[in-house]
Amino acid sequence: MPESSDPEALRSFTLYHRAVRDVRGDHLLSLNVLRELYPDVYAREAAKYVGREALMQERVGRLDCLWNDVLFFSPVHPGPLLNAVRATGREVPPVRFWTLSAAGLDPAQACVHLPQPWPGGVKPEHDPADERPLDARTLRAVSAPPAGTLARLHALPAGAPLILWMDVPHVLYRGSVPLGALGELRA
Repeated sequence: MPESSDPEALRSFTLYHRAVRDVRGDHLLSLNVLRELYPDVYAREAAKYVGREALMQERVGRLDCLWNDVLFFSPVHPGPLLNAVRATGREVPPVRFWTLSAAGLDPAQACVHLPQPWPGGVKPEHDPADERPLDARTLRAVSAPPAGTLARLHALPAGAPLILWMDVPHVLYRGSVPLGALGELRA
């Protein structure tokens, strides 16, 4: 079996998700599942999309679902991203993240999404080529902090919203993840 499609090869990759407060149940759930089970949690989390509501109707072609039907993980360790912000003099206390071995996801229900720049603040048309398979070759290619992201964070004005992940590749997962499968780190 080629290394890139070997599920065992995924064990060497860690994925990151910012830990949420007020966790309900015993699984990490997508936004659309939260809407049905925990409307108050949904309302809090959906507020992140104010001004970007159209994203909530985006389709993830490779997974045949909506953007809000997936969980989002980063293949990039958050430490270098937060340190880029801290290097500007902005005080950022340690942030709690959950960790998950990439082998904990079913590759048939996951993909790596490559974000594209929004020239002039306008979201580009969806390109199916921006959705790659979840395999070791793809994760290896996207697990380092993008240079453009580090430059953006180094130039982040004081008081600007701290959005670490907007231009970082994401692992999208159509499913739930047992909380017991998650580790924790502070960065």
